[in-house]
Amino acid sequence: MSDDQPDNLPIGNPPTSVTQSSNPSPNNPQPNNPLHGLTLEKIVTQLEAHYGWDGLASRININCFKSEPSIKSSLKFLRKTPWARKKVEDLYLSSFANTSPWDRFK
Repeated sequence: MSDDQPDNLPIGNPPTSVTQSSNPSPNNPQPNNPLHGLTLEKIVTQLEAHYGWDGLASRININCFKSEPSIKSSLKFLRKTPWARKKVEDLYLSSFANTSPWDRFK
């Protein structure tokens, strides 16, 4: 028996940790993640179209929605600031949670 294989495993069978991955695969999407498949850009764009910049600024008190707002500057800030991104994602979920997930493909 070779030195690199433990004695308690049958030859030819890899350890369980190698064959089972915790990462989702195309056959196993993230069913409990309502934001799966949405980019931050899509989220911000849809929120801006729904509320406008003034409406977003009144709901989430961050400067990227108040001072010369744009999709590009908002994305740059939100990607660097996890707490603000969480607030945006939570607003998205509370605003659009009751819509069908298939609506975004129309």
